Amino acid sequence: MTDNKVIAEEIIEESSLVQAPKVMDPNWALLDSFNVQDDTEMFEEALIPPENFNMVCEHVYRSSFPKKKHYKFLEKLKLKSVLTLILEEYPEQNMKFLEEQNIQFLQFGIAGNKEPFVQIPEDKISAALAALLDKRNHPILIHCNKGKHRTGCLIGCLRKIQNWSHTSIFDEYRRFSHPKSRSMDQQFIELYDAKQVWPLVDKRHLPNWPTLADPY
Repeated sequence: MTDNKVIAEEIIEESSLVQAPKVMDPNWALLDSFNVQDDTEMFEEALIPPENFNMVCEHVYRSSFPKKKHYKFLEKLKLKSVLTLILEEYPEQNMKFLEEQNIQFLQFGIAGNKEPFVQIPEDKISAALAALLDKRNHPILIHCNKGKHRTGCLIGCLRKIQNWSHTSIFDEYRRFSHPKSRSMDQQFIELYDAKQVWPLVDKRHLPNWPTLADPY
């Protein structure tokens, strides 16, 4: 026991003699500046996805509203299109990014499905679905503001076309809209008639999704 105590004291004594190098040489300062610069560049190059980002199915993604810090991440997706569901004019900074990346901009502006008087227009959802069902627009990113309710409604209607059960559709909707799921959204998805999409779709360019309902 005594021997162990002596050894421990010797280790502590030796470790106390080890000190961090003092920056007395200008080369140390130069090295430190390089480290700071490298860290900054690494941060700037970081791939940060937008909130609520997820792959919906092959070549289709969803998220909240993309910001500048997300651009590097979006570049990696090699998007052909961005489909937004917001009503407002698209920010100039975002439009510039899309133009630089040669990304097509699609806007189907809809209001949130809020009780008691505001409801999502079915014709806008159908038009947006027709864009999703055209593989010439893929890879494509869908977004609203938070990537929860309006995006959730669109994806829910897409799942109906993909022959998902209502249970699976609502589970997915609630997972992304939590903790503020809306009963009106789920009612809209349930009552939406997917047959109205097909007259807007060019069947020659349908994506090769295995669960896609055959309308013909």
